[in-house]
Amino acid sequence: MAETILVTGATGTVGSEVVRQLSTKGETVKAAARSANDTTFEHLNGVQTVQLDLNSTSTFASAFDGVDKLFLLTPFQSNMVDLTSNLVNKAKNANVKYIVKQSVMGADAEPGITPSRLHRQAEKIIEESEIPSTFLRPNFFMQNFVNFFSRTIKSQSAFYVPAGDAKVSFVDVRDIAAVAVQVLASNDGKHEGKAYNITGGEALSYGQTAEILSKQLGKKVNYVNVSDEQARKGMKDAGADEWTINSMIELFEITRAGFASAISLVIEQITGNKPISFSQFANDNAASFK
Repeated sequence: MAETILVTGATGTVGSEVVRQLSTKGETVKAAARSANDTTFEHLNGVQTVQLDLNSTSTFASAFDGVDKLFLLTPFQSNMVDLTSNLVNKAKNANVKYIVKQSVMGADAEPGITPSRLHRQAEKIIEESEIPSTFLRPNFFMQNFVNFFSRTIKSQSAFYVPAGDAKVSFVDVRDIAAVAVQVLASNDGKHEGKAYNITGGEALSYGQTAEILSKQLGKKVNYVNVSDEQARKGMKDAGADEWTINSMIELFEITRAGFASAISLVIEQITGNKPISFSQFANDNAASFK
């Protein structure tokens, strides 16, 4: 019988791509959304949209009904560990056989920063449940340029980050999803108990990404290195809360220290394909920046 895979965070940047690629592979998917009437995936074969409100455990039962495997993705917020605990407890009660967790590169770092510490705490909850699992630990998403920088690239031909000249091995979420799908579809147990750092194939400074964007868009795009104080004000003006702002500043600090530049070979080892380059990403998403 076909196995059913529940994807939490299904309408987000990574989750939506995981659902799309699972559907393409012919898998049976439950895509968790805030409303069962969400139409994001109505055109995809084998995908049923189910309601799952992470803040309301009463919505969990129907979402987990008949589920064999779980792609666990929770929003990065202060109660992320509690949300994970609730989902894992339900998964155990529902006899879920396998969990693939979306984590973050550096989750195993000591003493770590807020994002990595929370993800590691969440990973430990899964380990303690004794449900077979795999942790995916990606680096910064290339799609962050679309989600967070496209507005100012369109209006000012510039984006603003307190990263200095540090290099980052940015990864395309399509590659993260491709790894997730291979791991979820595997039934031989070879990925169980593993944690995979997922990066792009090259480490680039934000200045270099600006040069690539300029070439692909046919217009000059500038990277403006701002201070932490300026970044803090920008995030506050955009509506971010103090906890999120402080966590992001921590992330920029370790980025400047060089901790986001490591390159892994996981994408090619698991999918058989080379990572999508930043140049390809910029070309594929050019319309978002014009």
